[in-house]
Amino acid sequence: MVSIKPFRAVRPNSYDVDQIASLPYDVVSKSEVLKLVEDNPKSFLNIDRTDVRFETEDADEVYELAKDKLADFMDKGWLIKEEEPALYIYRLLQGDRLQYGLVTTIAVADYADGHIKRHEFTRPDKEKDRIRHNDCSDANTSPIFLTMRKNSKLKLLLKKEREARLPLYTFDSFNDTNHCIWRITDPATIENIQSIFAEEITNLYIADGHHRMESAYKVSKMRQEAYPDAPEEASFNYFLGVIFSEEELTILPYNRIVEGDLTPQTVKIISQAFDFEKVEAETFTPKEAGTIGMFANGDWYKLTIKKDKIPADPVAALDASLLQNYVLSPVFGIENPRTDQRIEFVGGIHPIEELMARAGFGKIAFSMYQTTMEQLLNVADHGEVMPPKSTWFEPKLLSGLFVHPFESEKYLKSGVE
Repeated sequence: MVSIKPFRAVRPNSYDVDQIASLPYDVVSKSEVLKLVEDNPKSFLNIDRTDVRFETEDADEVYELAKDKLADFMDKGWLIKEEEPALYIYRLLQGDRLQYGLVTTIAVADYADGHIKRHEFTRPDKEKDRIRHNDCSDANTSPIFLTMRKNSKLKLLLKKEREARLPLYTFDSFNDTNHCIWRITDPATIENIQSIFAEEITNLYIADGHHRMESAYKVSKMRQEAYPDAPEEASFNYFLGVIFSEEELTILPYNRIVEGDLTPQTVKIISQAFDFEKVEAETFTPKEAGTIGMFANGDWYKLTIKKDKIPADPVAALDASLLQNYVLSPVFGIENPRTDQRIEFVGGIHPIEELMARAGFGKIAFSMYQTTMEQLLNVADHGEVMPPKSTWFEPKLLSGLFVHPFESEKYLKSGVE
C-alpha cells in the first residue's frame, strides 16, 4: 500500500506561471538552457540548471547558486508558499492526448520497501547531481512522474473535485501543451484520497524520473541521519510526485543514432536476426513491435525480427533489446549504451525528418516502435529493468509548478515538534 501526504507547496503566482514553468531539466541541452534563461529571467531553469553558468558543472558554486536563485524567486514574489497543505490535480492536454494526475508527496519508505517500482537503472553521476541539488536547496525542485494501475474510485473522486471548482492555473506552454491545475484543501476529501491509496493501491511505478527518485531517497536518508529525532511525518521523508493512471499515458518511440557505416558485412550480420529489405519511401516509421527502421546513406530499410530470434524473456524481447543485442553490440561494438559516446538518443516528440537530418555522414539512424504501458508494468512487476531510453512519455510534466520544501531547520534537536 502507498502513503501519500498533502504539502505546503512553493509554487508560481498566478501572473507569472507561464513564464516560470519550464521543461524538465534533463530533456534540454546546455545550449537550449542558455537560450531559454537568456530570454526569460523567470524561467525555472534558472534554478534547476545553474550548471550552465559555470565551466565546472559539479562545482559547489553550482548548487549554492540554485539555493540562492530559489530564495530570490521567493523574495521577488515569483514563487509563493501555500498557507496550508494541499493536493493538486494536474491536467495535460496535447492534441488528442489528455491525462489527469494527482500531485502529492509520497513516503520515501514506500520506495525503500519496493512499493514504488522502477524499470531502469540509474547513473551515479546523474544521481550525484540531483542529490547535491536537492540537498543544497533543501527541497525537491522537480516532481517524479509516476503511474499506477486503474482505480475507478479515485478517478471518479478526482473528476468530481475538478468539476466542483475553478482551476488554480490554466496556460499553454512548450510543445503545444495546455496545463491546468486544481487545488484540493478540504480535509475530508484529502482523507478519502489517502484512504484509497492506503487500502487499494498496492504499487506505484516510475514512468520518468529514476534519477530524481533515487536521489530523493538518498537525500532523505541523509536527513534522517542528520535529524534523528525528527518524526516520520517530517517533510524530508516524503518526495514530490505526480501520479497518473496507466490508461491515460502515452509512450512515444525513443529513436537512436549511431556512428558507423552501412557495409555488406553490416548487412550480413544484421540479416542473421532480421529480415532486411529496402523501403522505397521518403520516411519510415514502424507500425508494429518487432519492426525497426534503419536510415543509412539517404535510404530507409525495414528490419523485421525473425520469429526464431525472439527470446522468451520479456526484457530481451523488447525492441530496444533486440536492436542492442543483434545490431548495436555485434555490428558497432556498443556494449554499454548508457555510457558509449557513439550512440545518441532522440525522443519521439521530434519528427522523423529531424532524425534523418541528424544522421549525417558516417551515422545510421534507427526508428523504433514504442514500448507499451503493459510492457513497462510487466517488466517492473518482475523486478527487471529495460534497456536505457526505452520510453519517451509525452506530454512532459513541467518543472517549477511545484517545489516541495524539506524545512529541515524545523527538525533541529532543539526545535523538534
